[in-house]
Amino acid sequence: MKLKYYIKSFRLRTLPLSISGIIMGAFLAVNDNCFDLQIFLFAIATTLSLQILANLSNEYGDLKKGTDNEARLGPIRSIQRGYLSMNDMKKMIYAFVFISIFFGLLLIYSAWNFISVNFIVFVVLGLLSIIASLKYTLGKNPYGYHGLGDLFVFIFFGLVSTFGCYYLMSGTLNYIVLLPAASIGLLSVAVLNVNNMRDMDNDKACNKQTIPVKIGIKNAKIYHLILIVLSFLFFTIYAVYAHKTFVYCLAIPLFAIHLKNILSGEGKILDKQMAVLSLSTLLFTVLAGVSICF
Repeated sequence: MKLKYYIKSFRLRTLPLSISGIIMGAFLAVNDNCFDLQIFLFAIATTLSLQILANLSNEYGDLKKGTDNEARLGPIRSIQRGYLSMNDMKKMIYAFVFISIFFGLLLIYSAWNFISVNFIVFVVLGLLSIIASLKYTLGKNPYGYHGLGDLFVFIFFGLVSTFGCYYLMSGTLNYIVLLPAASIGLLSVAVLNVNNMRDMDNDKACNKQTIPVKIGIKNAKIYHLILIVLSFLFFTIYAVYAHKTFVYCLAIPLFAIHLKNILSGEGKILDKQMAVLSLSTLLFTVLAGVSICF
């Protein structure tokens, strides 16, 4: 039965990260008394669909280009093991394009149930999100092979996810929300950076020019430290400006342990840190929500 192999290709350990921005946006909406449960649920469904689409597209694109091979240190993919064919993966990618469109339209309609500027803007953002999910490693000139993955992750998993969710519920352009959004975006980039540090030798051999390939492992670890420190700094600026508590600081020990493991480890050792950082980001988000609302 192929279902369990499709589920493995969904990369479940990355999914907590994908909903962190939505949860942060929802907490900000709760604080402003404009939380909408229906929008929240559709936003979660849309984000999960887009993340799964990105994961499937990444697997398909890397395998097609030969980047996912025996030398790669990450988990061996279902297609590599022969459990799924390239055609199976292609069909599932098409399916999740339609699933993402379906939930995305429900999400936008739940916020604005008529044709308006907001409706059109979010339809365009949704289409851009789908294109970004597909073009990371797919096509003739994928941006993930030119070191641009970090920028796209910051924009879509941080700014668009958090600020977009908040705006769908509030209808208000409250720019202070960009600070928590940036925090989530930076932590999302950090997860991608762990992945890229783990695979940098194989990526370099396959001409996949990720940030670690461009700057080397030592600088990539410094970059990683900066991403996490800046994330806490941006949220601290928000907390001070908005007169919030500092409950989110309870997550610092987890991130400190993670950073110790990153700074002292290399190669396959880094693989476990992806799940650790993904779950730590989700915990940070929940604690930040407590800081925001109480």
